[in-house]
Amino acid sequence: MTWFASPTDVVERLTATGYLADAATATTTFLAGALEKPMLVEGPAGVGKTELAKAISRATGAELVRLQCYEGLDEARALYEWNYKKQLLRIQASSGDQEWSATHDDIFTDEFLLTRPLLTAIRREEPTVLLIDEVDKTDVEVEGLLLEVLSDFQVTIPELGTVEAVRRPLVVLTSNASRELSEALKRRCLYLHLDYPDAEREREIVSSQVPGLEDKVAEQLVATVGRLRELELKKAPSIAESVDWARTLIALEIRDLDDKAVNDTLGVVLKHSSDHDRAIRELRLRK
Repeated sequence: MTWFASPTDVVERLTATGYLADAATATTTFLAGALEKPMLVEGPAGVGKTELAKAISRATGAELVRLQCYEGLDEARALYEWNYKKQLLRIQASSGDQEWSATHDDIFTDEFLLTRPLLTAIRREEPTVLLIDEVDKTDVEVEGLLLEVLSDFQVTIPELGTVEAVRRPLVVLTSNASRELSEALKRRCLYLHLDYPDAEREREIVSSQVPGLEDKVAEQLVATVGRLRELELKKAPSIAESVDWARTLIALEIRDLDDKAVNDTLGVVLKHSSDHDRAIRELRLRK
């Protein structure tokens, strides 16, 4: 499968899904498909890393398979595990009727295999986008598993043998850079850094997602979000929260983002009371 014809094709097709990609994003996405290499997308939370994988899935019609990473994630949750309860029932049902070797061969089959995201993506014959989300939250041991899978796109199951990908998925790994990933993992990936967009780009994104927003309000909103991101907050506003704020202003029929309007709706973009207090203090908002 040819994922995209060119970087320009990436821009056009992602734009059609509502995702505005810059030149670096378009080029890296095109190369990920053309070279069949995983794409590591790194940057602060809320800049569109996960949404990029979803947009690629929508633009290409490929199925999205997502592995949400977290501390304590293990092979059983990422790759596969056996349905032990079902196996036990089969053993009990066949007890005394056949030799253990025959029972062993009977219970270690696809019927008893519970596939998790990595194995699911490898076994799929249809076009697939594999999203490995927030890979920096996993333990280092999980990276070893990812190295094996992403190097050859195959998995060895001792009881069944080696499962090799018939059609390689397009792989997107995202990271908030909460810890440094191993050089071995990075070597296997194309790298893309996403940051908060500049004011003009964010205004385009917000306006495309919220068509009814007036230009004046869009400019006020983007300028205010930019000022908020310059503060030392626990959680800076994401692009998605900018869009939510725009929809809020539409719903409340606010046509001028003055101090009162910001004060009344600040909870849409700031989710910590300390951030809320700091914003009011630093922006000198009047109630």
